[in-house]
Amino acid sequence: MPSPTAFTTALLRMNETWPLREAARAFAAAGVPVFPCAPRGKRPLIRDGQGFRDATTDLTQIDAWWQQSPEANIGIPTGAASGVVVVDVDVHGTVNGYRQFARADHAGLVDGWELLVRSPSGGMHAYYPATPGVEQRSWQAGRAGIDFRGDGGYIIAPPSRRIIDDHSVPYTVETFATSPSRQLDASRLRDFLDPRPDPVTRPARTVVGSGADVSRLAAWVSRRQEGERNHGLFWAACKLAENHVDPTDALDVLTAAAGHAGLSEREAVTTIRSAYRTVHGAARGSPASASSSASRFAVPEASAARVRGL
Repeated sequence: MPSPTAFTTALLRMNETWPLREAARAFAAAGVPVFPCAPRGKRPLIRDGQGFRDATTDLTQIDAWWQQSPEANIGIPTGAASGVVVVDVDVHGTVNGYRQFARADHAGLVDGWELLVRSPSGGMHAYYPATPGVEQRSWQAGRAGIDFRGDGGYIIAPPSRRIIDDHSVPYTVETFATSPSRQLDASRLRDFLDPRPDPVTRPARTVVGSGADVSRLAAWVSRRQEGERNHGLFWAACKLAENHVDPTDALDVLTAAAGHAGLSEREAVTTIRSAYRTVHGAARGSPASASSSASRFAVPEASAARVRGL
């Protein structure tokens, strides 16, 4: 049987009574980088919500973080950084990800997990070893109730806790696998859960008044990672609206691009329509106010420079 990942090796020593600081140190000592998240929550406490980029195994830094916030939950970057990827099964409203996970299991697409963790909200995290040398980007299949946490994503690790219905509820290990684990084919799983048509190849079009090519702007949106997808999509849609691209064309091009970045069709359509309302609604009152509205959602200069250089 293959050796368990460093993450699982560390977790085998713990239980839900461990102090979070000691658990964070144990993960780091095993070679798994960590970062602090809000106590009883999921938002990273550092770098304005992008803290997973600063995850570390430096025990001095970890001690400083947890000394400042002793009840901070433990964030683990997924993918190559930690050596694990996660299938995140959600239950919310009418969406029950367990049903789709069972379908995928019947199709042989989710075999090989290393451990299963029950989340405080009633969902499940299935951990798999990351595929060495292969980037597997995070994605969401909202209609299926399943997300994939890979490169560019993160997960909250046991023994972290959440407040659910006024109770403190831990992330709990349900079971460790007794059969050999294996890598997950995340792309195949996504196609099974959220099949989508191949992107339509369109001739390159130039946005009036700018040097940005619509198809290349869409390609930029498709490469956004978790935490920057909605922001980037809104900014791109504002640019198309400012340059009088027909909203139907914008929906067609950007919805497909956003889907490749991991957003559901519903999320993408909502964001694009909101951008057009922001720009065109403000423009009816004042051209200057439209520019001001879009500027509030401007991407960082470095990202803007990359778009201009496409």
